[in-house]
Amino acid sequence: MDLKFTPEEIAFQHEVRSFIAENYPAELRARRKLEREFDKREYLSWHRILAQKGWVAPSWPREHGGTDWTPAKKYIFSNELALAGTIPLIGFGLNLAAPVIWTYGNQAQKDYFLPRIYNGVDWWCQGYSEPGAGSDLAGLRTRAVRDGDHYVINGSKTWTTLAQHADMMFCLVRTDADAKPQAGISFLLVDMKTPGISVRPIITLDGGHEVNEIFLEDVRTPVANRIGNENEGWTYAKVLLGHERSGIAGVARSKQQIARLKKIASDTQEEGRPLLLDPDFAHRLAALEVELLALEFTDLRTLAALNAGQSPGAESSILKIKGTEIQQRITELMLEAAGIYGAPDLRGMNLDGDNFMGISAELGGIAPDYLNMRKSSIYGGSNEIQRNIIAKAVLGL
Repeated sequence: MDLKFTPEEIAFQHEVRSFIAENYPAELRARRKLEREFDKREYLSWHRILAQKGWVAPSWPREHGGTDWTPAKKYIFSNELALAGTIPLIGFGLNLAAPVIWTYGNQAQKDYFLPRIYNGVDWWCQGYSEPGAGSDLAGLRTRAVRDGDHYVINGSKTWTTLAQHADMMFCLVRTDADAKPQAGISFLLVDMKTPGISVRPIITLDGGHEVNEIFLEDVRTPVANRIGNENEGWTYAKVLLGHERSGIAGVARSKQQIARLKKIASDTQEEGRPLLLDPDFAHRLAALEVELLALEFTDLRTLAALNAGQSPGAESSILKIKGTEIQQRITELMLEAAGIYGAPDLRGMNLDGDNFMGISAELGGIAPDYLNMRKSSIYGGSNEIQRNIIAKAVLGL
């Protein structure tokens, strides 16, 4: 089932498609099937191209650089990026820090930070999880003590995605040790070049360096970098988490991965016929596509609500649960379809053309992707926690 677009929306779709074809860097296009890890320069090259076009932050308010696109146009844009296999935009600044800054920050903070996020001057990371505070985020222990015009921060953060590239970190810290867990937290913006910050890599199951530990020892951060009021950071953090969980759904990317899966299953022979024609495999693939379609319409309803100025509610938890479950199942079917060729880690191999040593270029990175995707039901608040949120917010339990 396809969405029906108006003539204006179809023209916009062609405009987006043409822009990507003409402006997406050739070096990124050549690597997309083989590499999951890109360097900072590569990520920011596409970010800055879209910023120059005025398309890097479609969901931002118009006064800060947003596009004022309808939900349908936002959907078309994200879908075309996914279909083209473009490098993902890193959302910690664009989609997480920025909404908190324009909603709760003062004018000086908006004037300084938002243009730098939009134009890719600052790369942001998220200082939320700690060794003893992951899904139970309110249990965080990193302390910030007021010392004149600065806070002095001591503690650690973990599972911090791409912090090795970060210029800035938005960080939850405990500023009142005697208050109830959620009542004594503040929201600080921290310059990652500040003395006392060290970043240690965590190598994940797929062999990649995506996440990190961050240690903060007597790190001095200006009070002027606090968002909103002291000890009210939990309120701001909840708004940010709603945006994060909505974005994790990844509908457009999952649709692109389904198309890739069908290509692999068409090429794979099972008892003399394509695996795609195997009744059991075809049934599981069809069920997955139906669930993705339902998720897509839920995502569009949430997008329409955001467009109307509403904050994502329990829908963001639904999107997070189903989106990550679908992503995991796609990689499971992909690995099954690849058969023996799913086992090697093909990242970095020179798969020249469509076939190299009998291995289709479509198979590059399948095993690492499968291993890496095991985390998706945990980050952003585990799916178990999301079910508790839905039970309270929707069912009143």
